[in-house]
Amino acid sequence: MISRYSEFLNYYKKSMNSIKTILLACILGIVLGCSNSKSENGTKEREDHTALNFEQKAKDLVAAMTLEEKVSQMNYESPAIEHLNIPEYNWWNECLHGVGRAGRATVFPQAIGLAATFDKNQMSEISEIISDEARAKHHEFASRGKRGIYQGLTYWTPNINIFRDPRWGRGMETYGEDPYLAGELAVRFIKGLQGDDPNYLKLVATAKHFAVHSGPEVDRHSFNAEPSPQDFLNTYSPHFEKVVKEAGVYSIMCAYNSYQGEPCCGNKDLSSLLRDNWGFDGYIVSDCWAIKDFYNEGAHEISGDAKEASAIAVKAGTDLNCGDSYPALVAAVQDGLITEAELDVSLERLFVARLKLGLFAPEGAVKYENIPYDVVDSEKHRLASLVTARKSMVLLKNQNNTLPLDKNKIKKIAVIGSNADDLEVLLGNYNGYPTAPVTPLEGIKQKLPNAEVTYSIGSKLAEGLPVFEAMPQSVLFTNGSLKTEGLKAEYYDNIAFEGTPKHTRIDKTVDFTWRTNPPFEDMRYDSYSVRWTGILSVDKTGNYALGGEAFSSMKLFLDDELLMQRQDVHHPKKIYEYVKLEAGKKYKIRFECVQNNTEHAIMRLLWESPKENLAKEAISNAKDADVVVLCMGISPLLEGEEMKVKVDGFSGGDRVHTKLPKTQTDLIKKIIALGKPTVLVLLNGSALSINWENDNVPAIIEAWYPGQAGGTAIADVIFGDYNPAGRLPVTFYKDINDIPAFSDYDMKGKTYRYFKGDPLYEFGYGLSYTSFKYSNLQVQEVIEAGNDVRVTVDVENVGGLDGEEVIQIYVQNPNADAYNPHKTLSGFDRVSFKSGEKKTLSFNIDKDQLSIVNNKGEKVVQPGTYQLSVGGSQPSENRIKNGTVITKEITISGSPVKI
Repeated sequence: MISRYSEFLNYYKKSMNSIKTILLACILGIVLGCSNSKSENGTKEREDHTALNFEQKAKDLVAAMTLEEKVSQMNYESPAIEHLNIPEYNWWNECLHGVGRAGRATVFPQAIGLAATFDKNQMSEISEIISDEARAKHHEFASRGKRGIYQGLTYWTPNINIFRDPRWGRGMETYGEDPYLAGELAVRFIKGLQGDDPNYLKLVATAKHFAVHSGPEVDRHSFNAEPSPQDFLNTYSPHFEKVVKEAGVYSIMCAYNSYQGEPCCGNKDLSSLLRDNWGFDGYIVSDCWAIKDFYNEGAHEISGDAKEASAIAVKAGTDLNCGDSYPALVAAVQDGLITEAELDVSLERLFVARLKLGLFAPEGAVKYENIPYDVVDSEKHRLASLVTARKSMVLLKNQNNTLPLDKNKIKKIAVIGSNADDLEVLLGNYNGYPTAPVTPLEGIKQKLPNAEVTYSIGSKLAEGLPVFEAMPQSVLFTNGSLKTEGLKAEYYDNIAFEGTPKHTRIDKTVDFTWRTNPPFEDMRYDSYSVRWTGILSVDKTGNYALGGEAFSSMKLFLDDELLMQRQDVHHPKKIYEYVKLEAGKKYKIRFECVQNNTEHAIMRLLWESPKENLAKEAISNAKDADVVVLCMGISPLLEGEEMKVKVDGFSGGDRVHTKLPKTQTDLIKKIIALGKPTVLVLLNGSALSINWENDNVPAIIEAWYPGQAGGTAIADVIFGDYNPAGRLPVTFYKDINDIPAFSDYDMKGKTYRYFKGDPLYEFGYGLSYTSFKYSNLQVQEVIEAGNDVRVTVDVENVGGLDGEEVIQIYVQNPNADAYNPHKTLSGFDRVSFKSGEKKTLSFNIDKDQLSIVNNKGEKVVQPGTYQLSVGGSQPSENRIKNGTVITKEITISGSPVKI
């Protein structure tokens, strides 16, 4: 510590000859001298450190930097500043439903599946698990000197945008269409991530994307959102306000689009709303390369260059840049576009965050650094993933009690569908990599060890999307003689294919997943490159899909021409191109992959060969089976973030319509025509218009992208080892033409709060294997405007099975105008019941849930008569009659009250 202080002081004596700077250096020497070091008096040192004011320490740090150093720290890739003992730091990390893109991790259901649990307590549990794994992984990385992307403690999660339109490809990353549900779940998730230590943050959570952002993906860099005051305050902002005020979220990510004519990352009104109105005291980070949209042609084009754009963004409160625009801030200061003092404001926020994370704390000061690495994807965490997946399952239809199936009576079962045995649909996007994932096929096999389980794909998921498999050794050869099967593999111990390969061998196929172990013991697991070369020759002329999958970068060459490449490690997915190959012709093939700074390596050379009749085998299997399970839906290869998808029905990651692809519906109809007991399992991230299927398939389960234990959870529901209780967090419309255009950001006509039509399945819908009855609703009939409402109700499990019930409270405002919701979720809870058990439950409805927004943009509670309902779903005449929903009128008295 003494030597580091001396070096630091000498540096400043030489470089800045002023008493003020020398004093500052002394302060910084004391503050930073203990950073990440051991002390003879460790306990006293820790006490001194936590007693110091983070804000003052941040000011001291920033004041000691040069302009160039300051600017360097405002980029997501922040380099080390050695003379200040500031280590390198990368701000980019993801944990949407488990620690993402950093190798091994427990993978929970995709966020839309988490929303379907309607379970706040479960959100707390899984976020604590995720943050445990995040902390453990960070400290393991840091112990090896690794401080790159996906290795820090600042997480760009959760995505709490409203899933206002089912066509949006990224809607699966959200908590659904209702701001109250999204806010309640996000508060629990964020608190679990950020921890409960009074001095230090466990992680930094980031609520994104602020504001009014939900597709279309193709327009996100240029779209200008101009919602009405009613829509902004009723739908687009309340959950953001809630996570600021109730969860203390420490970071906000601004969106790509413009809001009211100004890019969100350069919008002073939005940052003022956050800081001045809501009390947000963290930092704002740009969405990735969003600042470039300020000056890129065809985007917002509000500035001439990076220098001007960066100055606008920082002046508007965007403290951190994910991208490469902010280095231009040096010239921006020199040219007078922004002052160094204005940069200091952002820098101090960023360094307070790093200090609160304990990144400069002495060893032992932060309790979270003691979390052992063996918690990562541990048995306990795998069980939590299974429990969560079970809770996310929504039973949509169960005609004549088709489910649960009796596993003791089944001798032969046919599992059919592209999603039955696909890891991709378990993991969704923004995911990590579990060590023991279970697909639906595997889950059913494990459930029926004594039955015959057959599997067939049956159809492509969609026309134009290949059915991938590893390119077989029978078509790969080391040279033109075609005598030796496989490709020549050259393994380099660097990422640039430099020098002589460390190892050379023949690989029969290229289908590798290496975790923390490299291909060879004498190579680093996170820094190598591999080149496979040889000949591709097929025995049948036709159109073949050639593709690959790799976590880092990859390139595929055919006859020395680049066929495809992917260098984006941020969205690792399979890529492919269709090419015509002639039988007997010898094609030179070269496949290159680079593993760079990550612990999980995927290197797969994939293809799809021409297949004449996928349905034939499926129909044959179904004819011979006692029961059929169809695993259908969509895929993260079709819906997601700004994707280059060449498939009918999909565009840029979004969807054109909400029907199942025709390839699947054609197959489903053929299977149903056989008259076999059939269960349809949907794996997807967004609503589906399965009208024919709802009319003709006896049992339907919505499974989402269910995480690593999804197959087990699906089998548990099918065979009755778990009683489903999930609810839809989005409306399933009968037809996409039932709602306004995708690009229309007016809420009128969209989501259950504004939709006046007849949906296929409404928000909050879900069935159970047991039945619940509601009675004795107690609520004060006259409430003064501005007061909360207290509700109690008796709920009884009147069925023959134990189960959970999602109790939902809705408030209907018959007097609401077209700009305010006519109905809104105002309370919910997920409660378990034994068969025959009765419980009295209490709820508090916040006055905010009774409010509307007037034409002045004011939130007010208006006097009048309201309809309040409590039940397992939205109210309807039949549900009220059979006691599954109970209602009561309440009167709000007095004068209108602003809130």
